[in-house]
Amino acid sequence: MSSRERKKAALYEKLQLLRSVTNSSALNKTSIIVDATKYIEDLKQKVDRLNQDIATSQFSAEDQNSLPAVKVETLERGFLINVFSERNCPGLLVSILETFEELGLTVLDARVSCSDSFHLEAVGGENEGQHDSIDAQVVKQAVLQAIKNWSESSEQD
Repeated sequence: MSSRERKKAALYEKLQLLRSVTNSSALNKTSIIVDATKYIEDLKQKVDRLNQDIATSQFSAEDQNSLPAVKVETLERGFLINVFSERNCPGLLVSILETFEELGLTVLDARVSCSDSFHLEAVGGENEGQHDSIDAQVVKQAVLQAIKNWSESSEQD
């Protein structure tokens, strides 16, 4: 077999491999190459879509992780509220205290750290004149809403 025939056979073999990889039904070289080009373009578009999905999910995960964690426990006369974030949250304390006021909770005891991270541990008691009893879930949802509102307003600044 001559060198030219070997090259021709190798080219034919490679075209058949390309044809099978790209699911092409074409028989001539030009059509196989055109189908392969379309296949590559489709793959590029899929990669772009996947990269966008990954970026979106990472952004969502970062948003979720960047919001402070909230834990509310029911005490004998009130609630123990813990709010923690690994980053400093300027203005968050004010938002949470305003929420306590709206709920009719009096802060009986509190410890706050706002240096590198944000940590609030507060004991809130219901006001004496308040007839509607509040449960821990209502307090947690209100604090989470305050955090969400604070987060949205701090993003706009």
